[in-house]
Amino acid sequence: MASFPCKALEGQPVWHPDNLPAFPAVALKALNLIAGRDTSLLELCNLIRADAAFSSAILRVANSPLVAFSKNITSVMQASMLLGFQRLKSVVLAVGLKDYLKQPFTPLLQACWRHSVACAMIAEHAAQACRVDKDFAYTAGILHDIGRAAMAAAAPESFSHIAEIEANEPRDLLPRERELFGMDHCQAGAWLVKVWGLPMVFLEVTSYHHDKTPEMQPGARVVAASCTLADVLGFGVAPYLVPPSYRQVVSGFPEVARGGFPPEAETLAAEIASKIKVIESV
Repeated sequence: MASFPCKALEGQPVWHPDNLPAFPAVALKALNLIAGRDTSLLELCNLIRADAAFSSAILRVANSPLVAFSKNITSVMQASMLLGFQRLKSVVLAVGLKDYLKQPFTPLLQACWRHSVACAMIAEHAAQACRVDKDFAYTAGILHDIGRAAMAAAAPESFSHIAEIEANEPRDLLPRERELFGMDHCQAGAWLVKVWGLPMVFLEVTSYHHDKTPEMQPGARVVAASCTLADVLGFGVAPYLVPPSYRQVVSGFPEVARGGFPPEAETLAAEIASKIKVIESV
């Protein structure tokens, strides 16, 4: 495995690759399956059925109000057929990230997970209007902050010092991350994409989700805007000194996508919170 420099607070453990929890094998294999052109629903279903934890999680989601099927779902195959490939994949990724952060699932790690899932839901919502593949948008939203999730999972006490700092915007915390860990969470995310063998299309998303530049690909721009909106809706990890307004952040999306958002932030926040609650309970 590749290595990288790392610092730590006095008396705190050093963040090192060997200390990082492994990303759940089912979710990792699913990501690579999905990246292939010949992936089938049956392949993904068989992958899930081989893992008891993911099987039970998929069944609980399939029988939850989030999906609201008219009959009880009793098998992964049945759930897979009814959910469909895209929905099944999104559930696998959300559950996989939660599993990655579960030891222990502290308030800090929970905040990291909620932020990523909220970003994914917002990106998926905005993607179609922006002519971005909504499947990619959701996946990229889940993965955009994987570097921060890894830092928080491996060294929660050290990372909590960063998460408690108020800043004008999240990118202002990157120098503090580099001081403590030897790299910031954007650099860490790009490193993990390479080490875990994820499709390289996610490099731009993990590396530059705090840099909204004209050179970014449309999908990466949507995820960057969704990351900011997730923070403003209350699904952030570190607090803003003066948070931007909901309307201000929505205006950062391409014009074609702005009309798809409800006029009030509370409406969108409640919708996302309701969906997160279901996934969080599995």
